[in-house]
Amino acid sequence: MKLIIPMAGRGTRVRPHSHVTPKPLLPVCGKSMVERIVNTFSTVLPRPITEGVFILGPDFGQEVRDSLTDICQRHDASASFGVQDVALGTAHAVGCAGDKLEGEGIVVFADTLFFMEPGVDLSDSDVVAWVKHVEDPSRFGVAVREGDKIVALVEKPKELISTEALIGIYYVRDLAMLRDAIQYLFDNEITGFGGEYQLTDAFDRMLKEDRVFRTATVTDWLDCGTIEALAETTRFIIRREKHPIPEGSVEGTVVHQPVYVGEGVRIVGGEIGPETSIESGATISNSVLKAGIVFADATISNSNLSDSLVGQSARVEGFTGVLNIGDHSEVSS
Repeated sequence: MKLIIPMAGRGTRVRPHSHVTPKPLLPVCGKSMVERIVNTFSTVLPRPITEGVFILGPDFGQEVRDSLTDICQRHDASASFGVQDVALGTAHAVGCAGDKLEGEGIVVFADTLFFMEPGVDLSDSDVVAWVKHVEDPSRFGVAVREGDKIVALVEKPKELISTEALIGIYYVRDLAMLRDAIQYLFDNEITGFGGEYQLTDAFDRMLKEDRVFRTATVTDWLDCGTIEALAETTRFIIRREKHPIPEGSVEGTVVHQPVYVGEGVRIVGGEIGPETSIESGATISNSVLKAGIVFADATISNSNLSDSLVGQSARVEGFTGVLNIGDHSEVSS
């Protein structure tokens, strides 16, 4: 089973935190979005993930490839890479996997997190599309069903034809069929919403070839596409997972659970929490932190922050209020 993950986007809506780190590799309570996706599918699928195929931007360096390779190795899978030089749509992104589009696999876009029940039924289907009921489907692609079969996929419909939003997760029994459908779009210059090559159009062509499409559902679908959404998703994960605080991390500090405290964190004095995430190696002294994210190796002292994001290796001293600073930045009063 392959896991095809397009992640070439620049993550502009979560800047400054994606200037250095691609958005899917940003940590959420100790694990990157990508690793959380791999973890989920390693748990719920009837067959193991054997290979991760990552579609990267042209300027992603070796460090990104090494991180993704390590994630796959921790799940007994290999890693391979494609490059999307120009962003021409979701179908184009998947098509950049090239000859890796063969055999069975999962196509999943790495800008959301989700939870689903184990034991997903993949039998008797050419494609399984994961969906979630939404009140306003006009912002999403939707699945139109008759009974338990999908009969149409429509990108951002102007009329209410379905409330089942496609959430960017698809099982494909034979990825070569999808590759051929994407190539058909290219050869015939068939573009959809935004003038781009849309994956829903490729799947719609497969539907017209009488392939069997079914739906599956998730229990939770969490957006990570903006600063506000990333903060809210982090709060959700903190409440859900209830991580223990590593021994020796906290000294003379009032802790309002739930919080996440990573390995190697040092907190002395002040207060933390609730719903505060502090990634590995951060140092906090004589400060109050509420409902925020402190990325790895950041240093905060004599500050009072709420709803704030402090980038990796950033330094904050003597600041009170709401703050959002990127990696290696410094703020002081």
